[in-house]
Amino acid sequence: MERIAKVASQRAVVIFSKSTCCMSHAIKRLFYEQGVSPAVYELDEDSRGKEIEWALIRLGCNPAVPAVFIGGRFVGSANAVLTLQLNGSLKKLLKEAGALWL
Repeated sequence: MERIAKVASQRAVVIFSKSTCCMSHAIKRLFYEQGVSPAVYELDEDSRGKEIEWALIRLGCNPAVPAVFIGGRFVGSANAVLTLQLNGSLKKLLKEAGALWL
């Protein structure tokens, strides 16, 4: 949990992902298309990936990936991010975190 909090606070947007997960791919693309450059941590390419995955599940992210942090705060998984996008709140969060300037 400590490592997740540390990593999540280092960039405006942090995504814990798996390179083989289609929802992770969709969420990363959503951010890229808005001009956001998130820090992406591919758990299936990390030697401690399983440990981080379990910590994300304990944090309330189920499934564990994608797990999105904005401004150091856990936002949620794909459903939560897509809900924020659809209701117009995502852009506001990104601006507040310094990930977008427009």
